[in-house]
Amino acid sequence: MDDKASLLNQLRIDRTEEPEQEGGNRTLLWAGIAAAVVVGAIAMYWFTRPNGVPIKVVAARQIAAATAARGASTLDASGYIVARRQATVSAKITGKVMEVLIEEGQRVEKDQVISRLDDSNYRTAYEQAKAQLAQAEAGVHAAQVAFDNAVPTFERNKKQIAQQVISAQAFDTAKAAYDAAETALSVAKSSAEVARAAVAFAQQNLADTVIRAPYAGVVTVRAAQAGEIVSPISAGGGFTRTGIGTIVDMESLELEVDVSENFINRVTPKQPASVKLNAYPDWEIPAEVIAVIPTADRAKATVKVRIGFKVKDPRILPEMGARVSFLDESTAASNSTASAAPAVVVAPDAIQTDGDNSIVYVVAGNKVERRAVRLGAKTSDGQIVLAGLTAGTQVAVGDLQLLADQTKIRIEP
Repeated sequence: MDDKASLLNQLRIDRTEEPEQEGGNRTLLWAGIAAAVVVGAIAMYWFTRPNGVPIKVVAARQIAAATAARGASTLDASGYIVARRQATVSAKITGKVMEVLIEEGQRVEKDQVISRLDDSNYRTAYEQAKAQLAQAEAGVHAAQVAFDNAVPTFERNKKQIAQQVISAQAFDTAKAAYDAAETALSVAKSSAEVARAAVAFAQQNLADTVIRAPYAGVVTVRAAQAGEIVSPISAGGGFTRTGIGTIVDMESLELEVDVSENFINRVTPKQPASVKLNAYPDWEIPAEVIAVIPTADRAKATVKVRIGFKVKDPRILPEMGARVSFLDESTAASNSTASAAPAVVVAPDAIQTDGDNSIVYVVAGNKVERRAVRLGAKTSDGQIVLAGLTAGTQVAVGDLQLLADQTKIRIEP
């Protein structure tokens, strides 16, 4: 029996390993499929991937002829708007403020009344001076009457002494009376002149209680209030004011900039310039160099330059920050007389400098072409190109060091 059982066991098929082999085959199958998918994806990307240098493009835009005619900038500097005529208006005399007729931001005209002081004491002094003048004029009248009466008596005595009708003593008495009357008249007239001068002085003091604007302008500071004391000789201590308010002549505004002494040779009087206010960076204001101050700042190693505006605008305010571009006069002249194609403007990073040449890369299909251009000035819109480009032409921007003539590209949005 044992031999038969042993023989039967040998003939039995062992199926315990079959499930394990079937699972291993499936794993290998799925791994092969995944590898094929990955290889296919890589191959598809390799054959369909974009090639060439990635770039961005911009289109050149046409600009006005007047803008194109502006010269190229030779130097940039920053400074502040200042007023050549600005004054803190005060009284000529010390007095108490009765009323202030101005407010900040108000425009005033020349000789407009801006404040009044207490004039009671000065008005009394003026009336007293007028009374003294009237008294002096009455004295002149009395002296004149006495002199007029002495004249005929003296003339008659001169004739009588010549005819020896009267004695020399009588003549001397008449002459003394005549001389006294003449002297009294002269003294009376001098006293009257002194009284007139006193009246004029008192009248001027009275007029000085009315404070007027020295010129047309805009009030930027109101310094005094009604009831305060103002004094032109006060140092501003306590409750005493030195002025009524500050008036700025807006027609006298100009720009002052500090230019490094290393570059001051690029700035000359009457040189055209372009100013941009920090508050309005997209607004270009035509300007001109007024003067280069003939002295340098030792501490800052700079030279002050005065720049005048060719246009007036209420947006230009004192103490505003601004940047100025000093323009090349020769370039401006040549640009204004140029008869080439209309100028265009492109982004500044579309320009590549190669020595003295300026280069752009024009997009032509999937390649770029290297092209030399002639530049004008920089504006708030970009770099002006005077020659070499036409409006609508697409040019590359960005890292132009990667490009050369006929370089393949791919355009990025």
